[in-house]
Amino acid sequence: MKNVALFVDVQNVYYTTRQAYKRNFNYNAFWRRATADRNVVSAFAYAIDRGDPKQREFQNILRAIGFDVRLKPFIQRSDGSAKGDWDVGITIDALEHGASADIIVLVSGDGDFDLLATTLREKGKQVEVYGVPALTAGSLEQAATYFFPIEEELLM
Repeated sequence: MKNVALFVDVQNVYYTTRQAYKRNFNYNAFWRRATADRNVVSAFAYAIDRGDPKQREFQNILRAIGFDVRLKPFIQRSDGSAKGDWDVGITIDALEHGASADIIVLVSGDGDFDLLATTLREKGKQVEVYGVPALTAGSLEQAATYFFPIEEELLM
């Protein structure tokens, strides 16, 4: 059985599935698919924490599925813009925790991860990327070993 490590960019998958389909990502269906006949060595879901009760409930659902939920505080700037991305954290964790995995699964369409996917492949890892087809960077799709489109069976 191969070892797998999962890394989910919660904000990215939330906004891309809402924009493309006006629906939510089905984390249970994803977990079943990505972990079938595999040994999970680590599973992280990266989110922004606004302190909202509904959001906390969602985070608890992710934990119940099997994810270690990593939270970063939501930062509202004085100019009205917001800050809160996990790109560096996901990259560091994928390089560190991915060392004990044969397969790295990344759920994000963010092209900033193309270098990470390339680096992991150069280290002999299989890299699977799940993303919304129309909203996933082509460079990330090309850098992955396999690209899996988020479509009907992975939506709620």
